[in-house]
Amino acid sequence: MTAPERRRAGRPPEGQGAGRLRVRWLGQVRYRDAHALQHGLFTEGRDDWLLLLQHPPTYTMGVRADPTHVLVDPVSVGAELVTADRGGDVTFHGPGQLVGYPILSLPGKAGGRAGVKRGGGMADTVAYVRSVEQLLVDVLADLGLGGAGRLDGYPGVWVDPGGLRPRKIAAIGVRLSRGRSMHGFALNVSTDLSWFDHIVPCGIPDLGVTSLAAEGIDVSMRDVVDAVAARAEARWGGGAGERADTAWDRTVDHDQGVTGVPVELRARKPDWLRAPASMGPDYLRLKATMRELDLTTVCEEAGCPNIFDCWADGTATFMLNGERCTRACGFCLVDTRRPLEPDPDEPGRVAEAVARMGLRFVVLTAVARDDLADGGASGFAATVAALRARQPDVGVEVLIPDCKGDPDALQVIFDARPDVVNHNLETVARLQRTVRPSASYARSLAVLARARAAGLATKSGLMVGLGETVDELEGALADLHGVGVASVTIGQYLRPSAAHLPVARWWTPDELAHLKAVGEGFGIRHVEASPLTRSSYHAAEVLRRDLLPESAP
Repeated sequence: MTAPERRRAGRPPEGQGAGRLRVRWLGQVRYRDAHALQHGLFTEGRDDWLLLLQHPPTYTMGVRADPTHVLVDPVSVGAELVTADRGGDVTFHGPGQLVGYPILSLPGKAGGRAGVKRGGGMADTVAYVRSVEQLLVDVLADLGLGGAGRLDGYPGVWVDPGGLRPRKIAAIGVRLSRGRSMHGFALNVSTDLSWFDHIVPCGIPDLGVTSLAAEGIDVSMRDVVDAVAARAEARWGGGAGERADTAWDRTVDHDQGVTGVPVELRARKPDWLRAPASMGPDYLRLKATMRELDLTTVCEEAGCPNIFDCWADGTATFMLNGERCTRACGFCLVDTRRPLEPDPDEPGRVAEAVARMGLRFVVLTAVARDDLADGGASGFAATVAALRARQPDVGVEVLIPDCKGDPDALQVIFDARPDVVNHNLETVARLQRTVRPSASYARSLAVLARARAAGLATKSGLMVGLGETVDELEGALADLHGVGVASVTIGQYLRPSAAHLPVARWWTPDELAHLKAVGEGFGIRHVEASPLTRSSYHAAEVLRRDLLPESAP
């Protein structure tokens, strides 16, 4: 049975069972990124997830919303307006509000994990909404707010629903398709309620909105997340769950490393981190070609230990859009001075170099160019086009920045139809803010989900040695598989200078072999894991071994 046939039959992909509930606290996430991530997990995954997050100020309109219920131009009050593929009318999402997106495979009979029925071949939407409402009622009681419940004829959760002044504390809008859920709930914790004055909340003009803070419940967002996670695990996870949180603050003691006691900078590296140099005539010829055409390879810039192996195998990684990056990640040695304008002749020179070098597989990467309107996407597209025109049979992987999550910019890259789209997750959820403060865990997963939805093979990479745990890495691998990633690289982080994040520990080859087995057990088709593995290491294997996934549905 093929992957699409398994999806249509409602069966999990090979290597992945029903699994437990995976709870993710993602911090603040733009609505468009959260939606792309949801869609990826909804389409590709078969585990159950609960995404918990906050949005920047956003008004969303359901498929049956009345546009007149938006009373002002959202831009005039600093908000975004989004049309959502869920039920319900217009509502608000913003700071101080906990948004929850359960992506669940609903059971085929009552008493299953989601506590809903299916009838007539379709998921019972009403029963599912009741399940979400009851979870929130229980959470509110846990937090000290009793008396919340349902109000006849009005979905959501209400305070004093049978009294003289019922007021909504949580909105609910869901989408169910093929027995799987998207969207969910928005619980007002300490939300500025004046945001609701600019709309007719949920299309209900004569009933008010409230929050935990307005009801006199002083509780932190973290406490609310903990309460929701516990209730969700009990209701939707059969009493068990796996949780990963992005950092709740940016505090880090760089002298002590990301976590624990760092490995001394001058400490002798283990033998397994030493790669033999092989500067034969082929290597020197390729190096001379790079200099003659004034091109930059990450292989050289990053001092990659695998350069001799990869160049001998007919693979090289070119860095586009200049050598200066607009971000300053804690692990990277790339120059962060003000970038220069992109060179319009660069795509042609890359194609010339590939022809001269006789390369069979090319990886194109780039610095982050947040100063450019498209984040540098057009440079990737132009170079792919130049390569295809010069050597149609060359394999092309693009290792891209997130382009700030801009769907239009990313689509420019996708439309160029590279063989593989690679975007590195880099590290586990908890360490994202420290390791790469200008990026985000959710956005990176969303980029990969968008590429997969465009029908492209996707790939990602993780570093170890920054203080992550085995459980956290296994959770990250589950998330990558959940959005359809076909190939993952995992390698040891090496500190490029004393100004960069320290190495917390050296991971052994056996430990990395375990992660390879875990990733492949989830269903990731190609996992390259060793101390010296880097993003482009054995990149051609994805094509050479016919490991590309089937086209996205």
